[in-house]
Amino acid sequence: MTQEIVIGGLYRHFKGMFYYVVDVATHSETGESYVVYRQLYGERKTYIRPYDMFASEVDHRKYPQVKQVYRFQLMDGKEEGAPLY
Repeated sequence: MTQEIVIGGLYRHFKGMFYYVVDVATHSETGESYVVYRQLYGERKTYIRPYDMFASEVDHRKYPQVKQVYRFQLMDGKEEGAPLY
């Protein structure tokens, strides 16, 4: 199961760091969708990741201790430690 990605959304990676979704882009030759997102810490680099991978669930067999459902979970911005971007 995958989630719908919100452009402009604040997301937390299941390992704890926060990211801002800049846009969803389409590869010009393959038509594959990618999520364009920026880290909200350190150098604030911008990355892309295939949409389905960004929106996928955490592999709970590999990470049984993780409570978060999705690899990148949409936040409401009120979580403890959430950056003010």
